[in-house]
Amino acid sequence: MKRRGSGILCHITSLASPFGIGDFGPGAYAFADFLSEARQSFWQVLPLNPTNRRYFDSPFSSLSSCAGNTALISPQLLANEGLLTQSEVEDHPGFPDDKVDYQGASKLKKRLFMRAHGRFRKDAGTGEDFARFCRGNDSWLEDHAFFTALTDYLGGIPLTDWPQELSERRSEKLQQLRGELSEDVELEKFLQYLFFRQWHSLKNYCNCKGIRIIGDFPMFMNYDAVDIWAAPELFKVDERMRSYVLAGSPPDAFSEKGQLFNCAVYDWEALKRDGYTWWVRRFHYLFKLFDFVRIDHFRGFVAAWEVPAGEQSAMNGTWQDAPGAAFFDNMLRHHPAFPVIAEDLGTITADVREVMAKFAIPGMKVLILAFQKGAMEGSYLPHNHHQNSVVYTGTHDTNTITGWFDDADDAEMDRLCRYLGRQVESGANWELIRLAMMSVAQTAVIQMQDVLGTGAATRMNTPGKTEGNWQWRVPPADYQALAAKLGEMTICYGRGE
Repeated sequence: MKRRGSGILCHITSLASPFGIGDFGPGAYAFADFLSEARQSFWQVLPLNPTNRRYFDSPFSSLSSCAGNTALISPQLLANEGLLTQSEVEDHPGFPDDKVDYQGASKLKKRLFMRAHGRFRKDAGTGEDFARFCRGNDSWLEDHAFFTALTDYLGGIPLTDWPQELSERRSEKLQQLRGELSEDVELEKFLQYLFFRQWHSLKNYCNCKGIRIIGDFPMFMNYDAVDIWAAPELFKVDERMRSYVLAGSPPDAFSEKGQLFNCAVYDWEALKRDGYTWWVRRFHYLFKLFDFVRIDHFRGFVAAWEVPAGEQSAMNGTWQDAPGAAFFDNMLRHHPAFPVIAEDLGTITADVREVMAKFAIPGMKVLILAFQKGAMEGSYLPHNHHQNSVVYTGTHDTNTITGWFDDADDAEMDRLCRYLGRQVESGANWELIRLAMMSVAQTAVIQMQDVLGTGAATRMNTPGKTEGNWQWRVPPADYQALAAKLGEMTICYGRGE
């Protein structure tokens, strides 16, 4: 991010696809073409790790530090290579275009993927590439695949409810099941192989068009993560994998009672004794997946908000120190470039700013928060931006610009109009897009909903709300005129060629 550029924030699940959820298929390639036509340099996506119905399919509820979300595999691409027939791909119920149907898509794709796996096993010519993938990812793949098979075997119950003979990794029962579930383990390995192969093909397509991928990952691991089962000593959990403190965030502009995450807290002393090997490996896979990585809840590397288990809100938590600069010194020894962006929203203290400054890590400047009632932050106003930062119109956790504008009170409207120097009757989304493009920040990222000018019903996530999030999809339409408009503005402000 050493030169001016701009991009779009749009998750893979939001893209066009006939299977109830956006995936790595033709819709993703069409979106990359749209970005190219609009002269964009970046495509930002949300985390690609596996999700779970129990945790409302949130991509920020991470079940594995390295595995991919196999629901994003494209059946259409599998048909192109003969692993599925066209009739099989076309034989499915109708799905809504305006929202993701996680459960319907999962049921359909599971059936299709089992057929694809059966054909794959009969094709001896493809075996070596798959074997090479398994060998190259053995440090996490075997545990992930076995854990996934065990979870299905146990009916999807939480890790904390597993029989002790299965939560203890050296038990005789576990070794017995390893043999009994070998086919399920092999299927999951195959799906991970497909995930990474399809994703890297899409990423290469984008890179060849001059589009770099900004990825994301959750700071904390879900209670049910394979990583906790595989290495419980690295987390603050008891012998039954139950957390005795919970990760969260204190009350802030996003949530008046704070937020409790469905996540375990790291044992930083244990991680330090191990040379932060778990984190070194995690960043290794992140930097293979993405060109740049946004670190969600960045401040958790400096100090984390810990809440005693059993609390119903995050209000009674306390700040607990994390390694901070010492951690990043270690990461830079293994990853000298370390291309990251810090999510530095919410309660950010001087020690967090010091770490960001020491390692020249860019932070986020979210324009909607500069004008929103109760969330005004002077540093988010464009005249206070600096080059080494990323300006956003909004994020997956904020309202859309149009949604906010439609409900803005007189004080918010006055604040916006005074800053712009004129009255705004409509089109507030393009006013803020222009402000983002004009900013001195090297990188500008626009939510796709803000490009489309859609309202509050299309926001990706409402913090504190459990149901109905992560479902928005880009409506089918011809976006050629929109690409031209965005491209002209991008060139005007020196962010494209």
